[in-house]
Amino acid sequence: MEADNLLLTDRPQLLLVDDDETLCSVLSVALEKRGFMVNVAHSINAALATLAGNAPEYAVIDLKMPDGSGLALVAELKSLDPHTKIVVFTGHSSIVTAVEAIKLGAIYYLSKPADADDIMAAFQRDEGDVNVLIDDKPPSVERLEWDHINHILIANNGNISATARALGMHRRTLQRKLFKRPPRH
Repeated sequence: MEADNLLLTDRPQLLLVDDDETLCSVLSVALEKRGFMVNVAHSINAALATLAGNAPEYAVIDLKMPDGSGLALVAELKSLDPHTKIVVFTGHSSIVTAVEAIKLGAIYYLSKPADADDIMAAFQRDEGDVNVLIDDKPPSVERLEWDHINHILIANNGNISATARALGMHRRTLQRKLFKRPPRH
């Protein structure tokens, strides 16, 4: 029994933060099979409560959470331990949020759908890839709008009302746009 406890404590800690409980259930099992001790939280506040001042070695954080932006959690984890490897994992990807996530200390930015193998590959990456394919097609107007909205939202610290005022649009219109999936390029 003591050997089992020793093996559990030698496993690296991973914090998985996503409001999709089913996804968390599936990913946590898959990541535990890959050697992690996984702690799951379904909100930013729950994640902060599980930390108790100690950052895990690894974290997978959803960008869009019911109680705020996952970017705030990225910043908090990096302030606790600058060596924590963080992957931002989102179904609402944009260039603006990807840049902000990396600036705040995330090592990678994954768009959903992705699986445990994609997350493991992201944790293995220590450098950028100079051979990444560059898309020759310019982004659509809808995609540019999505990126602009996210840029203004970040500038307003996730405050939807302030963002709506800054964009000159009704708050409900902005909420509808934000809850849609981001447009493809």
